[in-house]
Amino acid sequence: MDLQTLTFLFVGVTFAVYIGIAFWARAGSTSEFYVAGGGIHPVANGMATAADWMSAASFISMAGLIAFYGYGGSVFLMGWTGGYVLLAMLLAPYLRKHGSFTVPEFISDRYYSKTARVVAVICLIIASVTYVIGQMKGIGVAFSRFLEVDYETGLVSGMVIVAFYAVMGGMKGITYTQIAQYVIMIFAYTIPAVFISLHLTGNPIPQLGLGSTMADGTYLLDKLDQVVAQLGFAEYTTQARLSATNMFVYTLSLMIGTAGLPHVIMRFFTVKSVKAARESAGWALIFIALLYTTAPAVAGMARLNLMTTIDQPNAEQNLAYADRPSWFKNWEKTGLLKFEDKNNDGLISYTGDKKTNEMVKVDRDIMVLANPEIAGLPNWVIAIVAAGGLAAALSTAAGLLLAIASSISHDLLKGVWKPNISEREELRYSRLSMIGAILIAGYYGFNPPDFAAGTVALAFGLAASSLFPVLMMGIFSKKMNKEGAIAGMLSGIGVTLLYVFQHKGIMFVQSTSFLGDMDPNWFLGIEPNAFGAIGALVNFAVAFIVMSRTAKIPANVERMIENIRVPASS
Repeated sequence: MDLQTLTFLFVGVTFAVYIGIAFWARAGSTSEFYVAGGGIHPVANGMATAADWMSAASFISMAGLIAFYGYGGSVFLMGWTGGYVLLAMLLAPYLRKHGSFTVPEFISDRYYSKTARVVAVICLIIASVTYVIGQMKGIGVAFSRFLEVDYETGLVSGMVIVAFYAVMGGMKGITYTQIAQYVIMIFAYTIPAVFISLHLTGNPIPQLGLGSTMADGTYLLDKLDQVVAQLGFAEYTTQARLSATNMFVYTLSLMIGTAGLPHVIMRFFTVKSVKAARESAGWALIFIALLYTTAPAVAGMARLNLMTTIDQPNAEQNLAYADRPSWFKNWEKTGLLKFEDKNNDGLISYTGDKKTNEMVKVDRDIMVLANPEIAGLPNWVIAIVAAGGLAAALSTAAGLLLAIASSISHDLLKGVWKPNISEREELRYSRLSMIGAILIAGYYGFNPPDFAAGTVALAFGLAASSLFPVLMMGIFSKKMNKEGAIAGMLSGIGVTLLYVFQHKGIMFVQSTSFLGDMDPNWFLGIEPNAFGAIGALVNFAVAFIVMSRTAKIPANVERMIENIRVPASS
């Protein structure tokens, strides 16, 4: 069976499953829409959490960044993995014990203030919409290639699909859909990695294959260093990220941003108890680790295959453009891969020298999806990767849209402006909010501000500077009051946005390269995408200063904090 037929078959079957689940699990109450009724099994919730977490940035973009930037790109791998550990240990069990539907609801109760709730909603929407824009880039990339349409048509197709099952099912539908999506994603990610590792090194375990020797006795990473160096690129294993300070702050920003992301936190409200929340966190870490430990191997092997396929450093001459392989032609159709014959010799020159490099565009986000084609794997493997890439792009987008919708309908309308609206009205407003968020994110998806992971990094920085500190202080400080929390959130996200706008221009404009030159005007050499950690420090500092000069918290709130912090076994 040809590739296109197999791709439509695999993708069609998975979409049928998603839509079927949406009908079966459509939400009939606000509890089902926001927290899936609160009865999801820990293993199932762990799998859904992993799918919610393994977004287009993780599945599609992260390995692409590591493929091109080596050690410098590993900041995403370290930051996102470490951040989930923080979330599982420091926030999830305590927030589940409180029993809120949403993060702003917890902030409202803890800081006894509707104003704090409104500020939290604003921060949540800014971070979540930025994150959804990154997912829309991934949706456009995946749909455009595997439906063989242009990027814009692919993006619209993805928007329609995610709108259908997210708007209809709410958290209940999204949860069961994400379980199916996780299974598809993990098979789609690991099967090609096993094939390619076995072909290059003879080792079927990709994590071990990355450090193994090839047929000629050369270690794979040594071979990759030799190939990229011969073509004028920096060595793969030594390429640093701007500076040690910047890399540390970037990693920290991604870590605490992860722990402050509302769409992931909400997943822990869907289980029956605090004990179940802890168990689901453990299962989620196991499920996430399967992909994250495979990503470096996928990245390194994809880069090696790409370089040796396009520009063969040991051949008598480079590959002729007329003889370019089918995968090259397929990705050219999407506009994400572009060649320009600068010297009119008909040969493809792919070098690290910008003046002689004729591959004028190699979008980082195509690497994982193109990898099986580049390696010449069977068509059914390529079709599975297509389904996995689409699942990754859709899964997190749905969770983020739910977080946005719940913050508007439940926290703003029900919690502040219209406390007496009926459950039916609240559900209607939730669905309308979700549609509005899809349209806004889709608009920016047509003009993506960055590669998927780059845009997502901005979202993590915004969550790090605003929501993470106020949640941490809300659980572990008995003294933090509403004035301190509000001032902290506003100052944290304010200084981060100011820094981003000042050094990147309008946020939603194509940024400079991931490993571009350091701007001498950057504070301590820290790039805008990494500034969330500094914003978090500002948040903490302002909050404690304001707290020391304002009224103490009420006694009943202090008792609530003590109750949250008492361990629960059920």
